Amino acid sequence: MSVNDKIILASRPEGVPSRENFEFVSEPLPQPQAGQALVRTLYLSVDPYMRGRMSDAKSYAPPYAVGDVIRGGAVGQVMESSDPRFAPGDIVSGTWGWQRYAAAETAHLMKVDPADGPISTSLHVVGMTGLTAYFGLLRIGDPQPGETVVVSGAAGAVGMIVGQIAKIKGARVVGIAGTERKVRYLKEELGFDEVIDYKAADNIQAALEQACPNGVDVYFDNVGGEISDAVLHLINRHARIPVCGQISLYNLQDQDVGPRIQPLLLKNTALMKGFLVGDYAAEAEEGRKELAGWVKKGLIQYEENIIEGFENTPDAFIGLFSGDNLGKQLVKVGEITEP
Repeated sequence: MSVNDKIILASRPEGVPSRENFEFVSEPLPQPQAGQALVRTLYLSVDPYMRGRMSDAKSYAPPYAVGDVIRGGAVGQVMESSDPRFAPGDIVSGTWGWQRYAAAETAHLMKVDPADGPISTSLHVVGMTGLTAYFGLLRIGDPQPGETVVVSGAAGAVGMIVGQIAKIKGARVVGIAGTERKVRYLKEELGFDEVIDYKAADNIQAALEQACPNGVDVYFDNVGGEISDAVLHLINRHARIPVCGQISLYNLQDQDVGPRIQPLLLKNTALMKGFLVGDYAAEAEEGRKELAGWVKKGLIQYEENIIEGFENTPDAFIGLFSGDNLGKQLVKVGEITEP
């Protein structure tokens, strides 16, 4: 193979992204320079946060430039390397994004040991997704035994891990999800105490009140919007609210208008804090080890929704916003080969 296929941002989406916002281009295979390794992609991650970077609005990370490759999590196999720490055949994870091959900076690569489990898990349960759940819940939410933890987007890659960690810590867990299939999975497979199907509920506020008779001590917010408005009306004194995502708002073209929540936070002396997983980079190895230990013990289960084929990457990303996926959305690009 002497050609590299890439997916670039062709135009900035207005509302929900479409295929027209992406373009496939072919270029000569990149040649690794000093401090780089040529990596062949095996799996790509598609994540809701990428939608924010497709906009040119100010945010926590620079926007993707029109004409540039879509950057995001990936796991691949080293083909060539100028760095003695990485040999041909090694499996590594990084953020080279939506391309079949990359000349990746070795300083930003992390080795993945296939003996530890499926290599795809380095992109979720023991990677960025799991660490997001781990640090957001434990450092900000700090759930205590017997407290009520509510998780929105509970059947998503982050949400399902949040709920399981909360159960490990002895909390009562209430999930909010969008289909009967997801409700059954969260209750029957993952052990959530209650799960609300927000699409089927006639009155989300009433459904939450019934599911949380003792109020809400921790709310892990993945979605924002009307669901979060309803949960916040049930918070207890000293409640903690980690704000992880706002997927219900990402495709809005006009400024969202909602309730003013400051009085709720004030009268309940509650903490609401946005966070990024990078805030806890210095502690990442601790988190990975604990997550991996819980997975090996069967205390944390995970679900992968794997889309086959590099050419289907844009569709896999767009599918995030219809809520079809259960667990982590991944694109499988290739297989491990002998070096």
